Amino acid sequence: MKIKTIAILLMITLAAAGCYGQTRNQLEKKKKKLNSEMQTTQKMIKQTEKSRKGAENKLLLTKQSIRQGQEYINLLNSEITVLDKDIDSIKTVKDDYTNKLEQLRREYAVNIKMLYRQSKRNSMTEIMYIISADNLTQGIRRFRYLQQLSARRKAKAVEIGAITDSLVSQETQLTENRLMKEQAMSEREEQQRRLEAQQISQNKQLNSLKKKESELKKKQKQQQAQINKLNQKIQAAIEAEIAAQKKKQEEEAKKAGNKATTPSSGNNSYALSKEEKLIAGNFEANRGKLPRPVERGNITGHFGVHPHPYLDQVSVNNKGIYIQSPSGTEARAVFEGVVTSVFMLQGANQSIIIRHGNYSTVYNNLSSVYVKKGDKVTARQKIGKIFTDTENGNKTELYFLIYKDRQCLNPEAWLAR
Repeated sequence: MKIKTIAILLMITLAAAGCYGQTRNQLEKKKKKLNSEMQTTQKMIKQTEKSRKGAENKLLLTKQSIRQGQEYINLLNSEITVLDKDIDSIKTVKDDYTNKLEQLRREYAVNIKMLYRQSKRNSMTEIMYIISADNLTQGIRRFRYLQQLSARRKAKAVEIGAITDSLVSQETQLTENRLMKEQAMSEREEQQRRLEAQQISQNKQLNSLKKKESELKKKQKQQQAQINKLNQKIQAAIEAEIAAQKKKQEEEAKKAGNKATTPSSGNNSYALSKEEKLIAGNFEANRGKLPRPVERGNITGHFGVHPHPYLDQVSVNNKGIYIQSPSGTEARAVFEGVVTSVFMLQGANQSIIIRHGNYSTVYNNLSSVYVKKGDKVTARQKIGKIFTDTENGNKTELYFLIYKDRQCLNPEAWLAR
């Protein structure tokens, strides 16, 4: 095998290792992100322990912690699978290099023996071997033969050196990968033990709550009724804003005496100015990229109709998502826009609606607000403090919604993961 061929083989090997490395890097990023979420959940669980009340919230957080733990184990399993493939690939290349090294050594030994026999047969040095030729042509042939023999010997030596270096590199990478695999397996075992302990805790909490199931169902029914009122209030506020905005544009168009500028869109959508169209377009372009409305927090309630997390034969219908965070967390705007409404529903906490062209984002369950109607806000600007329910294990939960005109959308499809 020529040196060039060996170099190409080495490059292919390194490229393959780089491909696996990239996969491991992606898994490491996911693990790091999930680990941060797990730490946030554990912090919230500790906050519930400071309160004598809040068994329901503690159960929800425990269930979430179990889901996160299982997801983390799945990532570790994926990492171990990738490492196994990487180890097998390195072993294959290493075996090929080892076989080639043995072949090269045998060829090198043959060359040395040939040179030795030639020197011994002629009992003279290479120079004398050339000079003792019968004629000039024979001398040139002898000179070229010795040159070729020396070149082959040097080439084999270089090939042996290159493959030996490669084997050392492969062995180092193999050792590193084996250590990483052992670490991942150890981490998986520890996480599995933690998960089993949490599942035992969850079963105890469930059994405790089932003893007062009728009371909890009554409480949940009241909560759902309150949420329905809040959703109606939000819908009414958005509709009022659409109507007011259209009326304003119609009046401006009438004053200008220009019928062409009169809004022509239907009654179910905003009539947008050029600036508002630009904002709406930018908002749409950031679908799946919007920052979360909290710096740290986990989604505890998903969009749509779902079975209740611990009550049998009970469903919840969420128009938005619930994001639970540690106590003291502040809500932040997910995109630039204008505050169109700040209100409080009787028996509930404060809410903020921010308009982004014909899109609106809604932030509910705030104990205090930092903005007022008409304020312009920027992405990630803090707009209020989320209410902490000391009667429910210091639960700090934001109810977040996204609307397009009057249509309610799934916020999870819009937020960055």
